Amino acid sequence: MLDKQSPVPMYVQIEEHLKRRIVQGEFEVGMAIPSERELTELFDVSRMTVRQSITNLVTEGLLYREKGRGTFVASPKVEQPLSGLTSFTEDMLSRGMEPSTKLVRFKKVVAELDIAQALQLAEGEEVFVVKRIRHADDKPMAIERSYLPVKIVPELNLDAVEGSVYSFIENHQLAISHATQSMEATLVKKEDAELLQISVPSAVLLIERMSYLTNGMPFEIVRSMYRADRYKFISEIRR
Repeated sequence: MLDKQSPVPMYVQIEEHLKRRIVQGEFEVGMAIPSERELTELFDVSRMTVRQSITNLVTEGLLYREKGRGTFVASPKVEQPLSGLTSFTEDMLSRGMEPSTKLVRFKKVVAELDIAQALQLAEGEEVFVVKRIRHADDKPMAIERSYLPVKIVPELNLDAVEGSVYSFIENHQLAISHATQSMEATLVKKEDAELLQISVPSAVLLIERMSYLTNGMPFEIVRSMYRADRYKFISEIRR
């Protein structure tokens, strides 16, 4: 099944073989693939070679491991374009997925210094702090920590934060203009790993977005942590 005379490394050939079986539907989402021992015997290679192939496919997000159970075919990642200012709810609905939210925290507090400066608030002004776990088709996708000035959205309520804050804002005659966004990779902390149902250590995508109204006033900072195995961001770059 492998060409041992080929310049293509054995582990790469095994990766391609497993990918084909996933694409062709032989291995369905949630199905366990053969064990390392079975693949070692099948391909007549070392266990280290098989392990490298599987590790690479786990890194790509095609497979995932469960300790003590084996390796399984992962769900396709949700693709999010890096253009257009939309809410998580709008993103998931546009993909035919059912969004849902678990509210962890909703509280009015005096803004910390860095938050106050970013939102152009005076010392002592208050913000709403909203921490939510975002789900798509009942699977945890991200943790969002949002900070919104009370003076801009004084009527923000539980129904809004359990749904779409953007819809609430626009329904209150506030026009959203644009946002700036930064992204970096990091390792998840234990507390967040439990909420996202992933193991420690696992890589996550950390996104910070600052959103503005049409009058130039910043109305929200969102710090989001996305599961790297279920979410990826794409962009179109033109010259």
